[in-house]
Amino acid sequence: MFTASKAMTGENSASFFSPDAALAGRENGRLRRQALTLVSSGRSPRARSYDTIDVEPDAETGSCWCFMRPSGRPCFSPAMLSDLAAMQTSLRQLAAARPDATAAFRFFVMASRLSGVFSLGGDLALFVDAIEARERARLQEYAYACIDTLYANSRAYDAPLVTVALVQGDALGGGFECALSFDFIIAERQARMGLPEVLFNLFPGMGAYSFLSRRLDPIRAQQMILSGRIYTAEELHSMGIVDVLAEDGQGEAAARSFIAKHTRTFNACQAILGARRRVHPVSHGELRDVVDIWVEAALNLGQSDLRKMKHLAAAQGRKRR
Repeated sequence: MFTASKAMTGENSASFFSPDAALAGRENGRLRRQALTLVSSGRSPRARSYDTIDVEPDAETGSCWCFMRPSGRPCFSPAMLSDLAAMQTSLRQLAAARPDATAAFRFFVMASRLSGVFSLGGDLALFVDAIEARERARLQEYAYACIDTLYANSRAYDAPLVTVALVQGDALGGGFECALSFDFIIAERQARMGLPEVLFNLFPGMGAYSFLSRRLDPIRAQQMILSGRIYTAEELHSMGIVDVLAEDGQGEAAARSFIAKHTRTFNACQAILGARRRVHPVSHGELRDVVDIWVEAALNLGQSDLRKMKHLAAAQGRKRR
């Protein structure tokens, strides 16, 4: 596998896969390797790197893997949201500018480098600071960045891709919302997922209700959110939320097996996913409207609620590597 090398700092310009590289080799394996080379879309081409994620193509399976690699607390920091947005833009631009290059890979997998943690969700420390300072714009900007990322996941970056969340540890709050935004969820038995926001008198406002109500129904989605329960991967598999249940330590192998199986029926799989998006669409406007409700609710939290949020933020910090 190839890992994007480190370069390009201080710029927010989006990156994309090099069209020249994509055209350089027509052979299947060579095209896959070269189409998945990241460059900047700035005025001069530069190698694109990320501080909080690793992007690795797998030419053998025709897949692209993205591993979250947080430098601090295992949550969606503004830096990680920026990296994810740039990576997603690269996929979207490749699909638009060079459709033949997208045939080089058909599956996108999101996973985590941290043992026992997929993601612990939103940046609770940022929430507390913004709420206490009454910084509505800061809170809203962060939340909009979150739903932009999840919406892109739910649209498969407007590329001919099947997307997979590989959950090998805790996926809580926004971490669970992130997993729900992918086409399929593969989870190891040790994984735990849930929405604990009700513990500090809030609700998960970055897509949980929208995505869960499509996978389950509105009543069960509401019950899950209000319960604050943390579920095992096996429980969620029985509910139909987790698509593939893998044995502990076998998550990547299960993902590769899933890719091999669905490569043979890729056209049908992609088509049914397109039909699902049409029949049960999640619009960007819906996600944004729910975020606005969440911002209002967050700004109404009392000191007791904020103390609980601070406690959970400290727990996030203890989960760091």
